[in-house]
Amino acid sequence: MADRVAFELRDDVYRRPLETATERLGIGAGWKCADVGAGGGDVSVALGKIVGPTGRVFAIDIDPRRRDQVAEAASKETQVIALTQAAEELLLPEKVDLAFCRFLLLQVVDPKLVIERMASVVRTDGWVVIQEAITSAGRIGESPISALAGTMRHPDIGIKVPLMVHELGLEMTDCWAEAPVALGDTPEARYLEAMTDTLMIEEPIMLPPIVTTIARIRR
Repeated sequence: MADRVAFELRDDVYRRPLETATERLGIGAGWKCADVGAGGGDVSVALGKIVGPTGRVFAIDIDPRRRDQVAEAASKETQVIALTQAAEELLLPEKVDLAFCRFLLLQVVDPKLVIERMASVVRTDGWVVIQEAITSAGRIGESPISALAGTMRHPDIGIKVPLMVHELGLEMTDCWAEAPVALGDTPEARYLEAMTDTLMIEEPIMLPPIVTTIARIRR
C-alpha cells in the first residue's frame, strides 16, 4: 500500500513534464502511442484522453499486476490496451507514432537496449520521449536527498540518456530538465515522506529533476 501511495504522489508531482512534452509534440486525436513501463497507468490514461477514441495507447509493463491496475484505471478509455511484456523484448502488433517511458530506465539492466527497442516500434518520423531522473540532484535546503537513490540500478540515468540516444543514431530534437520545488505541507513533501519516512515542511525541498529527451525516428 505504501508503495502505491508513493507512486500516486510521484505521478502527481511530476505531471507537468508530461504535459510539457505532449504540448511540444502536438500529440492529438488519432495518435498511436506506447507507454513502456506503464506502472499504475496514469500516463496511459492521460495519453488516452489526448488521442481520443480514434487513437490507441498500448500500456506495457512487465508485472501482470500492473496490467490489471492499468485496466482498472483506464476502464473508461477503451483505446488503452494493457500488455504484459518486458521492455527489453518490446514487440507491438503495429507501429506507433510515439513510444514513451518515465522512471523506467532507472530500474532496467540495460537502458540503452530499452531505448533501442522503443525506437524499433515507432514509425518513420515518429517520436521517442524519455523522462528520467537525476536522483542525486534532489535537495532538502542545501543538502542532497541521498536516501532517494534506494536500490535503483541507475539513479542518475536522466543525464546519460542524451548520449545513449546519440550513440543509437537517433535524432535528438529537444532536451530539458524540470524539478518540482516546494515549501510546506505539499504533495512534494508528502512524496518525500513516502520515500524517506521524513516529512519536511520547514525547509524548501527540490525533488530530483526529471530530464525529458525527445528523439525523432528517421529511417
